[in-house]
Amino acid sequence: MSSKKEKPLHSLIAGTIAGAIEACITYPTEFVKTRSQFGGQRESPLTIARTTIREKGVIGLYLGCSALVVGNSVKAGVRFVSYDHFKNMLADPEGKVSAPRNLIAGLGAGIMEAIIAVSPSETIKTKLIDDAKRPTPEYRGLIHGTVSIVRQEGVAGIYRGLFPVMMRQGATSAVRFTTYAALKQFIQPTTRPGQQLSSSSTFAIGAIAGLVAVYVTQPVEYV
Repeated sequence: MSSKKEKPLHSLIAGTIAGAIEACITYPTEFVKTRSQFGGQRESPLTIARTTIREKGVIGLYLGCSALVVGNSVKAGVRFVSYDHFKNMLADPEGKVSAPRNLIAGLGAGIMEAIIAVSPSETIKTKLIDDAKRPTPEYRGLIHGTVSIVRQEGVAGIYRGLFPVMMRQGATSAVRFTTYAALKQFIQPTTRPGQQLSSSSTFAIGAIAGLVAVYVTQPVEYV
């Protein structure tokens, strides 16, 4: 597979925007999942969503969203910049990247995003969601919450559980990028010479790659 060298700034901007949009769209499900993990009594996701909307309105499903939007934006930006960097490093003299090397590039990208973005943002997001259910919340938003957490627990406090997060993100990115590259390489010959894949095809490939990544790495997520 030939490797087209992308400009780091382009990868950073594209990844950051995509990450922010993804976080905004999917946050309610993330909120319900996180809240269910903290609940003393077992409640179904539907019950949690209904109760939250009844007590705080639809906006209640977006409590702590700012932490995930920022974290996801940085995560996606770092992921794509790191992936392009590692892929270019591993490319042969002709600019081609084999599947095993593509897997390593994806693994490296996942580890980088775990260290720089995922671990701290998930810790902060979780604490904000847990705090929001209290009668008198301690944190007054993302910035105040982050400063308070770091002041109380130190920087190490937002990096608890880093190694499992590195394993999860590394495995997920490795599988996602390798699957995406393989599917793209499989479909590309069906297009005219020099023609780029359509947006719908790219979306479908990305969706399939994401689905494969979720199922393949589920054991890591569970652990």
